[in-house]
Amino acid sequence: MKFKADEIASVIQQEIEQFDSRVDVRQVGRVIEIGDGIARVYGLSGVMAGEMVEFSDSAGGVTGLAFNLEENSVGVIILGDYLTINEGEEVRGTGRLLSVPVGEAVLGRVIDPLGNPLDGGGPIVSNEQRLVESEAPGVAQRQPVKQPLQTGIKAIDSMTPIGRGQRELIIGDRKTGKTAICIDTIINQKETGVKCFYIAIGQKDSTVAGLIETLRKHGAMDYTTVVVAGASDPAPLQYVAPYAGCAMAEFFTCRGEDALIIYDDLSKQAVAYRQISLLMRRPPGREAYPGDIFYCHSRLLERAAKLSDELGGGSLTALPIVETLEGEVAAYIPTNLISITDGQIYLQPDLFFSGQRPAMNIGISVSRVGGAAQVPAMKKVTGGMRLDLAAFRELESFAQLGTDLEAATQAQLDRGYRMTELLKQGLYHPMHVTDQVLSIYAGARGHLDKIPVKEVHAWEEGFLAFIHKEKQPLWQKITDSRKLDDESAAELDAVIAEFRQQYAGTEVTVRA
Repeated sequence: MKFKADEIASVIQQEIEQFDSRVDVRQVGRVIEIGDGIARVYGLSGVMAGEMVEFSDSAGGVTGLAFNLEENSVGVIILGDYLTINEGEEVRGTGRLLSVPVGEAVLGRVIDPLGNPLDGGGPIVSNEQRLVESEAPGVAQRQPVKQPLQTGIKAIDSMTPIGRGQRELIIGDRKTGKTAICIDTIINQKETGVKCFYIAIGQKDSTVAGLIETLRKHGAMDYTTVVVAGASDPAPLQYVAPYAGCAMAEFFTCRGEDALIIYDDLSKQAVAYRQISLLMRRPPGREAYPGDIFYCHSRLLERAAKLSDELGGGSLTALPIVETLEGEVAAYIPTNLISITDGQIYLQPDLFFSGQRPAMNIGISVSRVGGAAQVPAMKKVTGGMRLDLAAFRELESFAQLGTDLEAATQAQLDRGYRMTELLKQGLYHPMHVTDQVLSIYAGARGHLDKIPVKEVHAWEEGFLAFIHKEKQPLWQKITDSRKLDDESAAELDAVIAEFRQQYAGTEVTVRA
């Protein structure tokens, strides 16, 4: 057998070119205990807090997160199926902190907290990654919240306005319409350029599937990312999900764009964090939550901000949801979140079941940004509305005693009933802010006082249709200027009077 010298020379040359003198140094440990979504690892003495670790290939390439750094071992939370891992298996440190893919590639997708697709739409191809945990902007890096983020819901935009960069808590018992408010808000961001992120934590897969279908039906999935850590997912994924979603949203904020993120809901994330902490034998505090549960939420929500002009002026608006039990607003997690956020929208079960939807309790609900996040026209028409409705609620309970009321009190009650009816709004029908201004103006100025309460919605629909069809220049003028000056108000009064005559004629015809 003859050897060809040139072939041998080419092989040797190729080996020399591919030779790498660097030594692959990495930390390797062993699993000494595994169960309930956590692993205790011996041997990773130089691992960082929050560092990603990889289990051996026999475990299916599952990743974990260094959570507890103890004297003789490391507590690792497993981001995946822990049942594939066995005691004695090898664990390698990666030297990298947990990060997720970010950018345009995640928009319109349904993904898990690690950036893996769940919608069958193929892999997410992104050249950029962002750390899941990052520092919130400091005071000097922010500017005041003054630009409105319209929800399309009359009751909220008029009395508890939300600004871009604000954190507004949505709080209430289960099944009182908390998620519905957030979905309406996402749908209302169509053609505004706001990128939306919905983080589903500990929810049923069927519920999330229905929600995604609703967004798709209204054309909202084009600018929305849904991050899912469902009820069947392990607690570590439920704990990481809000931070991962926030990192994806921050990418757009740092680019000078506006983003909206919804955490649904943080009470389930707190339960997941409590579960992990107790398994890791961290000392329990009130209601068995760990001592740093407040910091767990504050470091997340403080990342929502309106950045200064020097940093691009982008904004991240957060709408965290928290579920109460039997209306207990003073419970541990709700009070923590109330103290962190810039206001809260409280949804009351009694109002919900009486047909008042959204079931917002005006007395407890508040926005600490206030009129700064309202368009001037809305600010003008809703001046004393909040106090008037609060007074109406008191009068209503007094009137139930059956006492005779004087004419002024009765008139106040009648207007209150009509305003309450006017603020009712159907699911997935957000309104343009100018339409809201026109409707509330008509109600607050007494133009609905002669209309029967049951006909308020029909009158409102007819009135807005009349404006769009016959008086479009006035609508456009208010929309462009965002103000309702005396001239526009006088013109609007004349338009309402004209429509009222038409409506009265229609009513007579129908009754005949």
